[in-house]
Amino acid sequence: MAMTYKNIFTLILILLPGLCFTASAVGDNPFSIPRYSTEYDPDRDPFKDGRNALKLAKQTDRKVMIEVGGNWCQWCHILDEFLENHPETKRILQENFVVMKVNVSDENRNEKFFSSMPEIDGYPHVYITDINGSIVFSDDLSSLVVNGDFSEKRFLEFLNRWK
Repeated sequence: MAMTYKNIFTLILILLPGLCFTASAVGDNPFSIPRYSTEYDPDRDPFKDGRNALKLAKQTDRKVMIEVGGNWCQWCHILDEFLENHPETKRILQENFVVMKVNVSDENRNEKFFSSMPEIDGYPHVYITDINGSIVFSDDLSSLVVNGDFSEKRFLEFLNRWK
């Protein structure tokens, strides 16, 4: 039987509720990656994202890694590329930390959010918090760089130290 536009439309209407349920169920998965973990967005509210990240950290027994930078930050892009090219390192990061990216740019410096936090020396800067939101680590990631790129060995040592 050939599919007509009417049949395709009917099929979409039948499948759509199931697809929406599946997407919702995936969104409720505590190990799914929230949007605040994937991009530096100057329009995001870091206070709201922080509350959500802490809630997720408590549910999944992980710490929160606040990654500070922006789309302008070359090393932030290098970090993202490094993690994409090192899936085991990325897996260990995601299993042990809820990552929350916070934008700092001319468009939005998020000064109020950072006003009570340790000073930022370079980007990307990382704060690690326990599940109660207390900062246990604050520094840029330059110590993880060897020969102009992130070192997988150093990155894994860093993650294992703070997980």
